Amino acid sequence: MKVRKSIFGVHPNGKDVHAYYIENDKGISVNIIDFGGIITHLNVPDKKGEPGDIVLGFDTLEEYLGPHPYFGCIVGRCANRISKGKFIIDGKEYVLVQNAGKNHLHGGIEGFDKKIWTSEAYQATDEAGVALAMESPDMEEGYPGNLMTEVRYVLNNNNELIIDYVAQTDKPTFINLTNHSYFNLSACKTPVYDHIMYLNADYITEVDDESIPSGRYLNVSGTVFDFREPKTLGKDIGSIPPGYDHNYVLNKGENELKLISKLIHPDSGRIMETLTTEPGVQIYTSNYLDGSIRGKNDIQYTKHFAVCLETQHFPDTPNRPEFPSTLLLPGKKYKQTTVYRFLAEYL
Repeated sequence: MKVRKSIFGVHPNGKDVHAYYIENDKGISVNIIDFGGIITHLNVPDKKGEPGDIVLGFDTLEEYLGPHPYFGCIVGRCANRISKGKFIIDGKEYVLVQNAGKNHLHGGIEGFDKKIWTSEAYQATDEAGVALAMESPDMEEGYPGNLMTEVRYVLNNNNELIIDYVAQTDKPTFINLTNHSYFNLSACKTPVYDHIMYLNADYITEVDDESIPSGRYLNVSGTVFDFREPKTLGKDIGSIPPGYDHNYVLNKGENELKLISKLIHPDSGRIMETLTTEPGVQIYTSNYLDGSIRGKNDIQYTKHFAVCLETQHFPDTPNRPEFPSTLLLPGKKYKQTTVYRFLAEYL
């Protein structure tokens, strides 16, 4: 195991942004920066032992400072959408920044993805990583409470990238964190139509045309949303234009760390398993990449060029008491874990 710290760039505020290169003994490596907690590179060997970068992103800080669709970052305070940018706690209405039409999305204009986190490398015999921490002040983006958040990325010799999240607040507030990596197991050579996915979920949350939940669960049986039997992402994607962007209700116990998904790329032999303690996962097939973004190695990112598996609580949970709650109270701890595990003949 090894971990190496370097300067990735200088933020406009004058602060250095650091990169942490972490490598295990099996040839898997990940690069994480403390701006936004972004996973910039994730190199995984294929069945022949050839490494390939399986996440979308950029080579420079300047590109991450510009507009992009949340490549690789930590999303918070609340991932996904909150209807009309409002919620009520103890009878008081809080109004959030509305950055997706009349709704609130992914923590607002300056969410956790745009913050410089404090960072410290971690290394042990069979694992290494980086610990990130940040304080979000009371009423930032409209959220009540001073929120202390820690996120720890750890790569181990079991070929697992583990993301642990912990947060505490001094006032009741809502929190729903996730990582927003865009995965392409072909090492970003082709769109993800040939990726085979298994997903252990019987239901999705019904949404309106603004992706706001109705509160109802829809059974996936007999629909294009059913991945309980593995199938390619391309098989039915044309039937739900512009593509998949849906929250799945996972078949698992509360706070149980459980395997919920397998993503397979037959040509390369790469397999990514996802485990999480969260009740849901947003499956998003990069429907709005239009070729205008060029990423690492000058690759043009086009429609359906990647798939996101955003493990999280459900959209608009603050306004849906029938959904698992995301309310965090003083004296309590928010905790969640997501694991991405990698397999191939070579590994």
